[in-house]
Amino acid sequence: MKRISSTILALLFCIGIINAGDKSAMRGLISRLLPEYSNYFEIKKIKSDSDCFELWSEGDKVVIAGNNANSMAVGLNHYLKYYCKTEVSWFDYNPIEMPEVLPIVDKKVHIEARVQNRFFLNYCTFGYTMPWWKWREWEHFIDWMALNGVNLPLAITGQESIWYKVWTELGLSDEEVRNYFTGPAHLPWHRMLNIDYWHGNLPMSWLDGQEELQKKIVARERELNMRPVLPAFAGHVPQELARIYPEAKITRLGAWAGYANEYACSFLDPMDPLFRKIEQAFLKQQKKLYGTDHIYGIDLFNELTPPSWEPDYLARVSRQVYENLRSVDKDATWLQMGWLFFNDRKDWTDERVKAYLTSYPQEHQMLLDYYCEAQEVWQRTEKFFGSPYIWCYLGNFGGNSRLCGKIDVINERIENTFVNGGDNFSGIGSTLEGFDLNPFVYEYVFEKAWDFDTHKNISQWVDCLADQRVGKIDENARKAWQLLIDSVYTDQTTPGQCSWLNVRPTLGKARTYYSSTWFSCKNRNLLATLDLLLSVDSKRATHEFDIVNITRQMLSNHFDIVRARYDKAYADKDFTAMKEAETILRDILTDTERLLATNTTFLMGKWIADARSWGTTDTEKTYFESNARNLLTTWGDEDMLLNDYASRTWAGLVKSYYGVRWNRFFDAVNEAVAAGAEFDDTRFEAYKKEITRYEKRWWNEQIDTFSATPTGDGISIAREIIEKYRSQIEK
Repeated sequence: MKRISSTILALLFCIGIINAGDKSAMRGLISRLLPEYSNYFEIKKIKSDSDCFELWSEGDKVVIAGNNANSMAVGLNHYLKYYCKTEVSWFDYNPIEMPEVLPIVDKKVHIEARVQNRFFLNYCTFGYTMPWWKWREWEHFIDWMALNGVNLPLAITGQESIWYKVWTELGLSDEEVRNYFTGPAHLPWHRMLNIDYWHGNLPMSWLDGQEELQKKIVARERELNMRPVLPAFAGHVPQELARIYPEAKITRLGAWAGYANEYACSFLDPMDPLFRKIEQAFLKQQKKLYGTDHIYGIDLFNELTPPSWEPDYLARVSRQVYENLRSVDKDATWLQMGWLFFNDRKDWTDERVKAYLTSYPQEHQMLLDYYCEAQEVWQRTEKFFGSPYIWCYLGNFGGNSRLCGKIDVINERIENTFVNGGDNFSGIGSTLEGFDLNPFVYEYVFEKAWDFDTHKNISQWVDCLADQRVGKIDENARKAWQLLIDSVYTDQTTPGQCSWLNVRPTLGKARTYYSSTWFSCKNRNLLATLDLLLSVDSKRATHEFDIVNITRQMLSNHFDIVRARYDKAYADKDFTAMKEAETILRDILTDTERLLATNTTFLMGKWIADARSWGTTDTEKTYFESNARNLLTTWGDEDMLLNDYASRTWAGLVKSYYGVRWNRFFDAVNEAVAAGAEFDDTRFEAYKKEITRYEKRWWNEQIDTFSATPTGDGISIAREIIEKYRSQIEK
């Protein structure tokens, strides 16, 4: 009996530690986000076979209960949104605005998760949004992920530190390895086998800093019951490795997205014995530094052509990659992006997809159905032939500035997947390329992972969203948001989505490959929305952001409309009308800059200041700034396929980059008109060279400096701008 009692006591002690761990993690989250309210929340652990949370009031305290810290965090977020009418931003600089008295939960709430896995992030997000983040930004963002129930975050920070160790141990020099890496903002595409060497000579200070940052990231994510998805070897090797291993089957891949051949990646055949050796070396180093949760992201052929399209070859490759992974970690799960099945869908036939996915155990794989708002790949591949998959909303390419996100389509498709998606439908997630200006759409996606009614009734959900944005129930706010969702959030996300304001200027059609300037929303609806929102008495930062953001979209749309008039006037040789349109376009550029300067989210200066903060010397600061400027503009050297792909309507960019291009364009057209000459293709080429030279100087010589802090009152400036353009828009 004594031994049994000791065993029971030991078991109870272990359970107590586990409970204390979850409760302690949750208390830590509350103290970080809501320090003044910490004593008003009671945290309890409940036993459940699935993720769930409960809410109720006891006296002046709100009780948050859950099966783990992650579920508890979702419970807190539910309380903040639907009782306190407030939101927690994914950015650390946005305030959390609470009511003076915590509302009572009048009836006990019990909500369960509908899916086990909730995935977030994209390789590209680590370039378009997060390359310059430090622990302050990461700590807050991890809390945001917990609040939204994310438990499978992509965690690829700091891997270059490990690769540096692996490559130098295999015989490459310090200089060879650091030149092989790209600049920080371009590292996601280096990791995906797209480019090598561009903006290379990555400083050791960067490698060391990212390693320390990743240790903190994965530790906090695990504390909040997340399973970080760490990288593994995908066959990507330095070309110089062929010098040391001349017998290795290393293939130089084709140039990507307009880069010169010198930046093309090299691929080691997974069947080569060296592949397993490198995999083992990398994973052992990674486990030593960052631990493991036995789930690894490996993407072999993302936007790449496999050495062979034969189904037998594809099956052998995937099986071998899995076996190499399993040789280090017998519990490994291989997670893959499903983007390739959409992007190269003509080549990835059902026969090839089936061969590739069914050659290794399905219980050790997971797929991201990557771009479900455009095409649900599970629908055309017999539900991925039984492989577990996560339904993902992409939502944004490159961090473009555009109001978009079709809530009704998201709702309809996710609910249909629950009914018809098969037993292997295992989760919901988002694969956004960059954080955009529509954060509530992603929060909506993650709400769909939990079983409560509000998100299923879109009209009811929109009313609640309006309450959260202004901090109270206001009928005009609700009308404004219903109008936005019904008439503005109606376009599907596409690459290069932007205004003509952000596009390299020309007459006629855009010459930039990724330039999707089409939009369906009417400025009349945006104007009506703004009038409703401006009638609301709210001091919320979210309310001010919405007014600035919607006014920005209205100006962008108006720029496109007036630009079309300018184009037509030139074609009609109506130079008076052309000059009138030009004056309006120049005014819009000036007013857009002034408006955007009022809000931190729209500041190019912050992006640059954050990049420079990683430098330990003036040389490093300059290097990081150049890389930061390049990604958001030309993307590479000059005339790249991806030029303007990551366009942002940001203060600083509008004035010193987009605005300068447009002003030079107007001057060039006026010069041609004054000379009685056509602004024809020959003339365009000369102008294009001038613009190209300016673009390169802008990021390489770092023309202009920008403020990293907002100036002016956003609502007041928005009112002024709205009245200035009202008569033009109402025509």
